[in-house]
Amino acid sequence: MAQEPEYVPAAASERPVILVAPRLEDCQPCLKMPEKLAPEETAATVFLDAILAAGGLPLMAPLTEDEGLIARMVEMADGIALPGGQDVSPALWGDDSPYDEALLCPERDAFEARLIKAALAAHRPIFATCRGAQILNVALGGSLCMDVPSFEPVDGMALWRHRPILSDPAHPVEVRAGSLLERALGGFTQVQANSSHHCCVDRLGEGVELVARATDGVPEGIEVPSERFCLGVQWHPEYTWRTLPTDFNLWRSFVDAAAEVRAAR
Repeated sequence: MAQEPEYVPAAASERPVILVAPRLEDCQPCLKMPEKLAPEETAATVFLDAILAAGGLPLMAPLTEDEGLIARMVEMADGIALPGGQDVSPALWGDDSPYDEALLCPERDAFEARLIKAALAAHRPIFATCRGAQILNVALGGSLCMDVPSFEPVDGMALWRHRPILSDPAHPVEVRAGSLLERALGGFTQVQANSSHHCCVDRLGEGVELVARATDGVPEGIEVPSERFCLGVQWHPEYTWRTLPTDFNLWRSFVDAAAEVRAAR
């Protein structure tokens, strides 16, 4: 049985501040609460726990379209984390094909695209998972495959089951040697990853490089090499950092990059 990573007992004043983009959940009336409640901006406990365990101080951002407020939040932060969630709208890259709007979240699209651009302008470390990696690519001019089950696998392979397996490894991922992702994982060029997605990166955005694929060919990792730390993975290391050392390495590498920003202030 894998041993849980040791909690980093850093003093609160020494921890780098990690600005976490919120999820947006619509609360439906039910027997317990028949009144319609306002939507809730939330963060998954496993996501916050991973940042805490890696030595960071997570603070959740409010959703806003005010670019001045976003710039101020980025200025206060030492790193930016973007979690998974709803699909990214194909309209962002000019695809007007019919798509189920119930799967989308335009509020998150608008906020996260602005947040990414502000973070890159300020050269803050960015770590993005699943939807976060997808919106990172789209914010930089890329596009997505919106139906992974229709993805054409590499010769001789069938598609892995890409959803939903969160608590256990779902498939191997091949990582490009010499990439930031390889270093962040602890020097590994093949790792195991969980999986829960039906969209993935397609056309790469400006300055974005594809640095990892599942062994069936599905894109699994992107980065922006011109930045000190700008990394997106298609899987969910917030669910497996306790059991997969490579996933905990991702969180530690990200928080360490944010700590360098804090130290340079």
